[in-house]
Amino acid sequence: MKKSRPPTLQEIEALTAFLPRLYAEGFSPVISWGGGKQKDGSFSLPYPHYHSLVEEFFRTIAGEGWIDYEYNPEQAYQMLRDENLIKTASLPQIKTMLTFCLRGERFSDGHWAQMIEEGYIRRLLERLNEIKSEQLPPGRM
Repeated sequence: MKKSRPPTLQEIEALTAFLPRLYAEGFSPVISWGGGKQKDGSFSLPYPHYHSLVEEFFRTIAGEGWIDYEYNPEQAYQMLRDENLIKTASLPQIKTMLTFCLRGERFSDGHWAQMIEEGYIRRLLERLNEIKSEQLPPGRM
């Protein structure tokens, strides 16, 4: 199985830079929903049209340093639901949870929006900020 390398400090900084933008007042991850009844009478399941910032965020997670190729989706979801675990999560644990957040959209339309709206992404990015501050030399932040 392919192993991924740990994210660099620059990759952590790039990801945490999304925190104030994804959680800005009035921001909505979904611009509109498509699908439903079509003009020709056919029906398609609803699917989200995401804000470009959401797409950019998840493209960033899809980078080499963030994917846990050996993650277990059920275990990752249980980790994600444990707010106390997130407060002390290691970088590998965060990678596992971010992988779940990223890949879930393949199986459930609207998953990315749920991860943002329910605060899962916010808590992970806040923990990454803490990890980042622990790794930076004094006076760098």
